[in-house]
Amino acid sequence: MPEETTSIDDVMEAASGPHFSGLRIDGLLSSPPSSSASSPAHRFASAAASALDSTLPSDSTPTRPFVIGVSGGTASGKTTVCDMIIQQLHDHRVVLVNQDSFYRGLTPEESERAHEYNFDHPDAFDTEQLLECMQELINGHAVQVPIYDFKKHQRSSDSFRQVNASDVIILEGILVFHDQRVRDLMNMKIFVDTDADVRLARRIRRDTVERGRDINSVLEQYAKFVKPAFDDFVLPSKKYADVIIPRGGDNHVAIDLIVQHIHTKLGQHDLCKIYPNVYVIQSTFQIRGMHTLIRDKDISKHDFVFYSDRLIRLVVEHGLGHLPFTEKQVVTPTGSVYTGVDFCKKLCGISIVRSGESMENALRACCKGIKIGKILIHRDGDNGQQQLIYEKLPKDISERHVLLLDPVLATGNSANQAIELLIQKGVPESHIIFLNLISAPEGIHCVCKRFPSLKIVTSEIDVALNEEFRVIPGLGEFGDRYFGTDD
Repeated sequence: MPEETTSIDDVMEAASGPHFSGLRIDGLLSSPPSSSASSPAHRFASAAASALDSTLPSDSTPTRPFVIGVSGGTASGKTTVCDMIIQQLHDHRVVLVNQDSFYRGLTPEESERAHEYNFDHPDAFDTEQLLECMQELINGHAVQVPIYDFKKHQRSSDSFRQVNASDVIILEGILVFHDQRVRDLMNMKIFVDTDADVRLARRIRRDTVERGRDINSVLEQYAKFVKPAFDDFVLPSKKYADVIIPRGGDNHVAIDLIVQHIHTKLGQHDLCKIYPNVYVIQSTFQIRGMHTLIRDKDISKHDFVFYSDRLIRLVVEHGLGHLPFTEKQVVTPTGSVYTGVDFCKKLCGISIVRSGESMENALRACCKGIKIGKILIHRDGDNGQQQLIYEKLPKDISERHVLLLDPVLATGNSANQAIELLIQKGVPESHIIFLNLISAPEGIHCVCKRFPSLKIVTSEIDVALNEEFRVIPGLGEFGDRYFGTDD
């Protein structure tokens, strides 16, 4: 009689009893990596902020790549999603880094008991080396990524995969969202959500065909380690995802939307990547043409005012789009019900006198009957000293969302004093939207560093401030040009 083959049901039932959710069943655990303020992610964030402290931006500072994390259960389709994103981002340099490359190699004793080793536990990965490699890539340096042999459970000692610096870095793996230090490196986090039965079927096919394992060992490992680890570590990390893709690579609509978002982010100014509350309205030839006109020193006053008003209107409209809204249903003339949104009711504008007054008409045109207050701050020469001269604000301003108006953000000193006054009056920092036509990097850094919850909406970010603290290329003294007092 040939030996009876163990049934699939028997294998699953035997392996699905009490299990140890750690790295090894004998309980010999190493402590999981802890998150700390001195992590590479925090060191990078500090370095990025420090780099902006200088008066002028350095041309040698590398542009930070866009980092995407892709997580999900085993065989959920993560690699397929990554491949589709890479194919659609063909006009950018994109590299893929697999968390699987950073498995710790097994000792000879552990290799003999590989079936008792939990490859789905966070401690199975060398997270410290993963962080080092990612940090190097983010800093613009090429790295040597290990090559892991899934049959021998060892890293190759004499060969590595060269990964070069790129515009987009995709980090893929089941546990890339588990460690906060790794999450902090990501600009976008995607979770691929696929039915458990589909994932199991894919894993069986992959491990038997590609990794030379028998089906019983695959099922035993799945029931003993893979499924419990998914429940304990992978599924809880889903809450950190910015985007959840059901059905993985079959969801073309979701992937198309993600690629469009990445294209938008790659086209953003570097400061928008460092400060997520800075928004630059999407540039078009119309907007570039209007900027060309108002920056021309020989333009007539009439044309300067006309095209400035057009640009200001666009900035105001964009700023209003960042206000909270509530759902509202109305009945249309056809008798149908339309579900839309209701505008924010508690709103006011505050202009920083006097240039900010040029933006009041656009705000009134968009918001009928809006209350508008004034703040006058006197600058004593170019030494940065500011003095509050006059303020007239709505009495209930603490209950309102505030649109702060000033067409040019230069050093940020006057803006900071105005914002500080609003906060003293009880306005939450997150309820202030600062609207500008143009902004200098130094001013954005000055305001955002002090008020990180405030939003800035502008139509262009210029190059820098010169030694006289004027925006370059800029558009001169906006108030004088707008109100005709520049003669």
